[in-house]
Order: sequence, then structure tokens, then C-alpha cells
Amino acid sequence: MMLWATPLTCWEVEAVLEFTDVGFRFRGGAGVADLTFQVQPGEVVALIGLNGVGKTTLMRLALGMLRPQQGSGQLSGHSLDTVPHHVWAQVGALIEVPLAYPELTVRQNLHIACLLHGGDSDRIDETMEAWKLNPVADRRFRCLSQGNRQRVGLAAATQHDPGLIVLDEPSNALDPASVILLREQLTRRAHQGAAILVSSHHLDEVARIADRVLLMNAGQLIGELDTTGPDLERAFFERIRADDEHRQTAQGQR
Repeated sequence: MMLWATPLTCWEVEAVLEFTDVGFRFRGGAGVADLTFQVQPGEVVALIGLNGVGKTTLMRLALGMLRPQQGSGQLSGHSLDTVPHHVWAQVGALIEVPLAYPELTVRQNLHIACLLHGGDSDRIDETMEAWKLNPVADRRFRCLSQGNRQRVGLAAATQHDPGLIVLDEPSNALDPASVILLREQLTRRAHQGAAILVSSHHLDEVARIADRVLLMNAGQLIGELDTTGPDLERAFFERIRADDEHRQTAQGQR
């Protein structure tokens, strides 16, 4: 059964992904704290921040790869600790690097990913056409360029029409034409009702497709970035600088 397939009226909408005061710390002290946000059906939420601020950790928590030490998270109304397998099957993700079998071809890898998510394997040709992968369809994954590997990972993450798409720096290694293709794919899937959470350091690019842009700094969400201003990059760095100064002042008063 496909989840989130039926269009929702404005009074029926519930968050697909929801965090409430979520926190997680690694042994070395790094981690995230007080994460509270939602991603609604049909919404593209972008997560931006400097390297090392916790974006990937947040996404790993959203996908059940890490378990919150504080707070709670929900996926389609289920606690992240108890999400049924059929709900996870309707999630598509690409975190850091594409997961693929290096000795198998592009077509074979997409077929396996489709089976794992309960998708329609008859649509693999359609997927390869959509992501412009036909020229490398029968090439082994290990022989691909970094850009083609990334497109295979994105195709595998989206080919089963997931209700939630979670992508960590999806434009890494993509050429300009592939970035436009990614933009078109995400916009189309959001229009079809998918909830999308994407991290990126390309501010201008996420501003084109995101309904909301969440700012992250030092392991915490510090608000939303207004993408309507004339100098988005300047606004971003100004918000980060102000947050750093606030933290330093707060620490000095302890």
C-alpha cells in the first residue's frame, strides 16, 4: 500500500517528519541539541549551515540510523523507535555517499534498490531516462565518474515514489545540467505530495526550490533564513556571526 498517495486537504495535513527537542551527543562531545521542526507533505525544507554543525547527524536521526538521546521524533505518526517496515520502505534517502554494489551495473543496482523498497521494477527504464543514465546503464558502478555515481544514488532514492525524501548535499559532484535535473525532480515530487528534507551549502540553489530554509549552527537550529533578500549569502553569514557572538556572551556570563 502506498503511503501519502491521497491528496490531503488543508485541515487533514499532518507532518510526515517531526522532531521535538531532539538531542544526541557523541562520546567526543559533538552532536545536536534541542532540534524541533516539521516537514509537511508537499513541502521542501532546506537545512543549511557550515561544515561540521550537525546537519548529517540530524538526517541520520531522521532516518533511524541514530536514536535520539533526548526528545522525540515521529515519522508519519509513528515514533522513530517503532516505525513499521512498510513505512520505512516509503522513505528515500541519500546520506553522504550513494549506497551501491560496486561490481554490479547501474541497471542492476537500481533493480535491487527498487525491490528493497517494494517499488515497481518495470519503471527502471523510466527512472534511467529521467536521470539521464541510459548511456551508463550497463556499466559497473565502480567504473562510474563521481557525478554519475551521485545520479545513480539520487535515482535509487526517488524511483519508488517515496513519501519522504531525505538528501544530504545531493548536488555534490553534479555538473550544472545535473543540478537543474535534480531541481526539477525535487520540485515535481513535492508537487505530487512528497515531503522533502535536503541539506546543502549552495544557498542560491536551495532558495529556488525550498519552501523553508532552516539555519543550523553549533548543533542547533537557530531559525529560518529569509530567501527574498538581495544578498542571500551575506544574510546567511550575518546570522551565523550573530549566533556565535550570542553564544560567546552567554558562556562569558556563566
